[in-house]
Amino acid sequence: MTRALFVVSEEGYWAEECIEPLSTLESEGVDVTVATPSGSPPVVDERSLEPDAAGGEEAAAEFREVDETHPELTDPAPLASVDADGYDAVVFPGGHGTVWDVNQDRHARQLLLDTIAGDEGVALVVCHAVGILAFTREADGTPLVEGRDVTGFPNEWEEGIVDDEDVLPDGRKLPYWVEDEVVLAGANWDAELDADESVTVDGDLITGRGPGSSSAAARTLLDEL
Repeated sequence: MTRALFVVSEEGYWAEECIEPLSTLESEGVDVTVATPSGSPPVVDERSLEPDAAGGEEAAAEFREVDETHPELTDPAPLASVDADGYDAVVFPGGHGTVWDVNQDRHARQLLLDTIAGDEGVALVVCHAVGILAFTREADGTPLVEGRDVTGFPNEWEEGIVDDEDVLPDGRKLPYWVEDEVVLAGANWDAELDADESVTVDGDLITGRGPGSSSAAARTLLDEL
């Protein structure tokens, strides 16, 4: 059976970016495991459950139900207890919360590195989780993302969310902007701002721009698998 590991934030994951790929993979018979940095249940960003953000009242209700009842989301594994070798795919859903936990977690970075370095695995990284690419290094110190083609949450969108002091609507200060850090790490960045969807494949690495690209990213991952 094909197996996928979802690495989900405890600081605020974006519902569509996690639940859309999770549901798509499970509908095709993929066995899904969820892990979080500490093993506590992931926390959904409530903004992503607002009808305008989720794509309507029905979608918002479905996302909330999955968040509250899915057996993996309610009882995840600790990141330190999982190994990339056990999975065909590792998925990093986005959400602003990832900038505080997943992207900075050494076990998450090692999972990503092991997945990309292996012969069989494929990684899907979406939205703000793309920031993990800026902090993941090869054994010789080379950034994993150096020279790779990627998409992700663009500065142009971030400007419309944070205030002049980089503070989010919930009062937290954003410690870094994803595009800035990933570009500094040597990536070939193109968020395809003129396109409705943006999904980029570079070898075993798939990146998705944001919520509106979640479905396309999930289909791309299935094709790669």
